[in-house]
Amino acid sequence: MFLQKYLFFAVKKYIFLLKITILKSLFVEYKPFLTFLVRFLLFYIVFTMLYEGYLGQFNTAGNEVDSISVSVANQTKTLLTFLGHDMIVLENVNDPSLKLVYNGKYVSRMIEGCNAVSVIILFAAFVFAFSVNIKKTILYIVIGGVVIHILNVIRIALLIYALYFYPDYEEVLHGVVFPLFIYGVVFLLWVLWVMKFSGYARN
Repeated sequence: MFLQKYLFFAVKKYIFLLKITILKSLFVEYKPFLTFLVRFLLFYIVFTMLYEGYLGQFNTAGNEVDSISVSVANQTKTLLTFLGHDMIVLENVNDPSLKLVYNGKYVSRMIEGCNAVSVIILFAAFVFAFSVNIKKTILYIVIGGVVIHILNVIRIALLIYALYFYPDYEEVLHGVVFPLFIYGVVFLLWVLWVMKFSGYARN
């Protein structure tokens, strides 16, 4: 009886130690990925919460649009006006958005999701998670964020122009072509970061 109990506990102890060994081995093997995942999620969650806190200042029930989206809409208007096009931005009394009017025709509305802040947070989270040098990381995030912002303004301007002349293709233009444009830019910036600037390629 004593021998059976001894063997039972010995086997349990062996299995437990084996599990610990396997877990340690897996942790060592996947440590770079787990580190990346934790840093990515930490950055993304923190800055998303901060952004949500910023958005909470605006009364969406009263159709108030956040100031970043207003700024992006006005910058789009400035770009098109500079290029000789007629565009105005109007408040929308029906929902928290802005009406984009091109050549006297209402072509689209701008909502909070069009300002590219969420895309910039996603971009920055990846760069932060895949970094070695903090100064270089911050500089790349700032430069990359500015590039994404500028290209997003250009994207909206091109979308307005396209929707004016090709309204029948709104679903494809708004839902596929132009989102691919901005996410394609983000992907290229990620590749450039990993291959040239992050420090991992050399390591």
